Amino acid sequence: MNKQDSIQMQAVLAEPTPRLDVLTGLRWWAAFMVFLFHMRVFAPLPGPINALFDQGYFGVTFFFVLSGFVLTWSARPGVSTSTFYWRRFARIWPAHMVALLLAIPVFYTLSPIPEGSFLKPFDIGVLLLSVILVQGWSANPAILFSGNPAAWTLTVEALFYFSHPWVSKVLTVFRVRGALLVVASVMVWAFGYRLALVIWPGSFLAHLPMPITRLPEFFLGMALAWAMRCGWRPRISPFVAIAALVGLLALIVGARALPGLLIVAQLGNEFFTLAVGLVIVAFTSATLRGKRSLFESRWQVKFGEWSFAFYLIHATVIYLALRVFGFHEPSWRNLAWFAVIFVIDLLLAWLLHSFVEKPLERRMRRWKDNRDLRKAAG
Repeated sequence: MNKQDSIQMQAVLAEPTPRLDVLTGLRWWAAFMVFLFHMRVFAPLPGPINALFDQGYFGVTFFFVLSGFVLTWSARPGVSTSTFYWRRFARIWPAHMVALLLAIPVFYTLSPIPEGSFLKPFDIGVLLLSVILVQGWSANPAILFSGNPAAWTLTVEALFYFSHPWVSKVLTVFRVRGALLVVASVMVWAFGYRLALVIWPGSFLAHLPMPITRLPEFFLGMALAWAMRCGWRPRISPFVAIAALVGLLALIVGARALPGLLIVAQLGNEFFTLAVGLVIVAFTSATLRGKRSLFESRWQVKFGEWSFAFYLIHATVIYLALRVFGFHEPSWRNLAWFAVIFVIDLLLAWLLHSFVEKPLERRMRRWKDNRDLRKAAG
């Protein structure tokens, strides 16, 4: 990078970026998708609607793409790598630890475990892997889903956070065309990897750790955000983008039952990754043109702010209900359970967000900022 390019890059980074409440609102619906996915283990609904809820795990894909986008959208010059890492740690670890402590008595026991039970034997060594967020590097379900089962995604996010400052140094060399070439390259990587798994299911690729295999989703978000920060403003209708995402989910559901379309289902995560990118770009571009969205309503933005806490706590409540009340056969009467557990999850999410997540994040960030100021002054 020559001096002029460096100056231009710093100018782009220094330019203020508006708050994107619409993405916060959309993040809530991603968390809600995961909630619907996990409710199937306790009180599923009958018929095709349950097949649609089977795809709820794609909400995690939305989180991963959005994470790369938001971190790059909000990046500013002058923030040291150590400060970036500390802020990310402050953002996720306090709430994670509280959610972990709540999950342990639900998912672990010292008693003999009945066959087919979701319970696990208490193992302090395995639980410590969850404390330091490395459990997701294992393919063993007892480790991958140890502690709070939902927290495996935090291992993936930890790798994303580690990589972000270094990938940014490369990404910010590019302008719009270069960033879009990165988008294309990342998706070629993603589709190529998944196709290789379909063709060679027993190869070493099947044993790559989860954090490695999910990197394209994060990098896609990063590249799209940088292209938009450099001035890319595609005019994509938000309605069309949402319709494409919903239509894709319906197609994936149908493809699982049709041999001729099975490849669509097998590549479902990659198609969904593209659809998520389309949605994020469409709504961001519309916001920058001054257009508002239903996803920016006050309650959706508020729920979006609680979505991380909601995600951390929701499975614990669902599996506690399963442990206490047992499995309920598919029925529309289970909608009552959906409502009850949703309200409990939402209440706990509000408590976790309001009294742990946000206050401790502010306190930890303030400590690091004050430390950096003292270091600079002395």
